[in-house]
Amino acid sequence: MKRRDFLRTTVPFATLPVLMNGLPITALGNPEMMKRLSKAFVNTDHVLVLVQMNGGNDGLNTVIPTDQYSNLTKARSNIMIPLTKVLVMDGVDGTGLHPSMTHMRSMFNDEKLSVVQGVGYPNPNFSHFRSTDIWNTASDTDEHWTSGWVGRYLGHEFPNYPMGFPNTDMPDPLALQIGSVVSTVCQGVSANMGMAISDPDAYYQLLTGNYTPTPSTKAGKELDYIRQVAEQSNAYGQAVKTAGEKGANKSSKYPTTGDNRLADQLKIVAQLISGGLKTRIYVVNINGFDTHANQVPQTGGTETGVHANLLAQLSEAIDAFQDDIEQLGLQDRVLGMTYSEFGRRIKSNFSMGTDHGAAAPLFLFGTNVKPGILGKNPTIADSVAVNDNLPMQYDFRSVYASVLKDWFCLEDSEVDSVMLKTHQQLPLLKDSCNTSSTQRAELRKSGEAYVMNYPNPFSAYTTIRYESNGGHILIQVFNSNAQVIETLVDSEMPAGEHEVVFHAANLAAGTYYYRYQNGSIQQTKPMILAR
Repeated sequence: MKRRDFLRTTVPFATLPVLMNGLPITALGNPEMMKRLSKAFVNTDHVLVLVQMNGGNDGLNTVIPTDQYSNLTKARSNIMIPLTKVLVMDGVDGTGLHPSMTHMRSMFNDEKLSVVQGVGYPNPNFSHFRSTDIWNTASDTDEHWTSGWVGRYLGHEFPNYPMGFPNTDMPDPLALQIGSVVSTVCQGVSANMGMAISDPDAYYQLLTGNYTPTPSTKAGKELDYIRQVAEQSNAYGQAVKTAGEKGANKSSKYPTTGDNRLADQLKIVAQLISGGLKTRIYVVNINGFDTHANQVPQTGGTETGVHANLLAQLSEAIDAFQDDIEQLGLQDRVLGMTYSEFGRRIKSNFSMGTDHGAAAPLFLFGTNVKPGILGKNPTIADSVAVNDNLPMQYDFRSVYASVLKDWFCLEDSEVDSVMLKTHQQLPLLKDSCNTSSTQRAELRKSGEAYVMNYPNPFSAYTTIRYESNGGHILIQVFNSNAQVIETLVDSEMPAGEHEVVFHAANLAAGTYYYRYQNGSIQQTKPMILAR
């Protein structure tokens, strides 16, 4: 086997197999020598927990724009949540949560949950596999990267991994994925930076040694041996076991009945953090959001059914985890974030469901989040076509870049190196890593109108007038399918007012969107092309 292929192979400690070509996976190299060769990593005890909502969550029935309720009901009358049942959030007008999300509503009211509206990327891909790959790697739609954004971050911090690891500075796994195999998100440039606990039950078996009896067969004897390797020979497995034995759970909010696998995974994460594991990234997942059919029941209330149950599990699990983290006294160290490969269409289908769409809201949770909602409700037209999508307000890679800068304390140049491009910074956290007063003052102005177009509606062309604070300006035009039609401005511009003309003589009539970005300020607005 080639060395490069060997290093790139996932090494899960509680996933089969733990052998490669008959050889056990072990740490390589001289720890002290490699420690001297390694750069000093950023000394942070911050932890990020990623919650992947597999399948593509319907954002419009999750964070509900009640100020658009009339037009939204026209577009999805068969699945629309009754207005009287939408959960109202403190200090927020025109936006509510799905009625199953009572726990997360309480977190929002307590300023432990925030919402980022309209998160997506230009020219979205509607394949589950490809779009998940884009979110995990942080690539553009037309780029195919083999490394994940988390893997590149960990590779930046621990550049010699896996040579000389574990060591005294970092004795524990760099990243842990629970409830699945290690995904692309943890793949580094030359090695996978994560490990997997494929089944929460396997975790508790590792702690107790109380495995399910194996059959008296050749396969059974091999399984016994593999378990022994996982428990006794894998240094990372032992580190996890030690942390699990030292750790505890204090929250009584974890469900004791039903089947909430997300809560099971997050309970393990809290136990390992409390046990002293130095792991920086945890990845958990909840499946089932591909709701093409029967998103709501054929009969009964639209606030019930498959999607309602999924959101109830998400809400219950995240609230229990946050309560646990706080009771353990770890709230200043832990930040959580949800993501899904895409949203759903504005218009529902005839199967009581929704089809693959583009942008959707994203949640951040923890005591360090900047409370409230970032962004605005999408504008829903009076008439919506079957393929119409929500426009992107924020690029998901801006969320990643902001977390790297403000949570993991990387310098701007380091963030660009990890993300492989420069991305907009967003005000997601409470002054973490000493965000400059200049940037905070700039963010406070982001509610002002920095861009407008006239005339609107227009027939052949429209002039977009925009203001610059100085620096890089990006203005792009999107169609209703969230595809980039034209990039009008992508350059450094002096401070002051500027204009650019958008020519649309060859385009079909309809609603288009233009997105303005200047530093941390962004605004997305609709414009109507009429004939």
